[in-house]
Amino acid sequence: MNEPQSARPSFATPRPSACPGLLRIVAARDGGICRVKLAGGVLSAEQALAVAAAAETHAGGVIELTNRSNLQIRGIHGDHQALVADLLGAGLGPGNPASDDVRNLMLSPSAGLDRDMLLDTRPLAAQILTSLEQRPRLHQLSPKFAVCLDGGEGLAMREHPHDLWLSALQRDGQTWLAFGLAGCPAFDAPLAAVPVEQGHALVLAVLELFLDLASPEQARMRQLLSDLPAAAFLAQLRARIPVPLEAVEGWQKPATNQDYRHLGLYPQAQAGCVAVGAAAPLGRLTSTTLRQVARLAVQYGDGQLHLTPWQSLLLPNVPAERGQALLEALQALGLLVSPDQALARLTACSGAQGCAKGLADTKADAVRLAERLPGGVSAHLTGCKRSCAAAHVAPFTLLAVAPGRYDLYQRDAQHPGFGVLRARDLTIDAVGAHLAVDSRSHTA
Repeated sequence: MNEPQSARPSFATPRPSACPGLLRIVAARDGGICRVKLAGGVLSAEQALAVAAAAETHAGGVIELTNRSNLQIRGIHGDHQALVADLLGAGLGPGNPASDDVRNLMLSPSAGLDRDMLLDTRPLAAQILTSLEQRPRLHQLSPKFAVCLDGGEGLAMREHPHDLWLSALQRDGQTWLAFGLAGCPAFDAPLAAVPVEQGHALVLAVLELFLDLASPEQARMRQLLSDLPAAAFLAQLRARIPVPLEAVEGWQKPATNQDYRHLGLYPQAQAGCVAVGAAAPLGRLTSTTLRQVARLAVQYGDGQLHLTPWQSLLLPNVPAERGQALLEALQALGLLVSPDQALARLTACSGAQGCAKGLADTKADAVRLAERLPGGVSAHLTGCKRSCAAAHVAPFTLLAVAPGRYDLYQRDAQHPGFGVLRARDLTIDAVGAHLAVDSRSHTA
């Protein structure tokens, strides 16, 4: 039987994009890239085994964890349609192939499990994902258009910018959802709030109003808001929501994950259970390692792997008394389980080995930098100014200017982009020395 045309990989999308998807394999220097978007960032052990097999059969066996809790297979060669068929057969695609690009909804990896959560976001997330899949109008959104749903979990990424973000809060004993546009809960005040029961209606109203107002060139919310003030967008939104949009007084910006709680043992709301977190070095796993992690998820937990926006894995529902043993097993596989491991505090794009725009081998340079990185310092290495692998600005950014040489920036809220330029044209050794001096000056 011939495969339906809609299920074949292609290079076309309603809004042209270079973003890879499940059905759109994008060419890179090291081969094709296929991105698998996971509902809530959750992957079953069986699906993980299917991904590992597909990466071995149709690619070079390299699997990347992304900063929005998805995964990518790199180095794809040969029969793209066979790869897609294998992944679809494992239930790793949407029921409606036309919706694959727009299923960009990020949750906490501890959604429904977190002791600090104000709201179990999973039922609302399921409603939103169903609408994204079943409403053809929403398929006009850009593959980059993204929504964040924050339930108040202690383990949540609140620094990534999103086109629409929602964050739970308590008002007079009732749970509400504050929301904002083209920003994030960590840095921006919300525009308004609705009762949680109206969360689904709010999301649909925002997305449809965006599509009504945005020109074809305005693929992202920030582009629309550069022409239309947020207050004007909000005024039009009020007419589309069945309940009043309430002002949020005294907004307390929620805490960010400064202490690397995605690594190690994380206590759950469920008594006697922990989630166990480990990071893939520089965001990459081999198919062999993913297969072994899947088996550990079955042996110690409930057979689920939760991907995180820190390019790591969280294995939930592990009996507390077995958590340490699982942590040691993950470390034995070469995964990072503590911020004391310098590579856990470094991220890097694919660099010159995987991208034609990369000016340096960022992955190899990051490994070298880890040997020289002072304790507590975090940094991102990017092969060009696009900084694809970092959804938000890191404390320090190394911008490649030539093979093995970087400009060093430090994040500063008063300066746009990467922040303040600290030094130009440094070798990795010089970067390490520079960061060591800076670290000592802040602790002296």
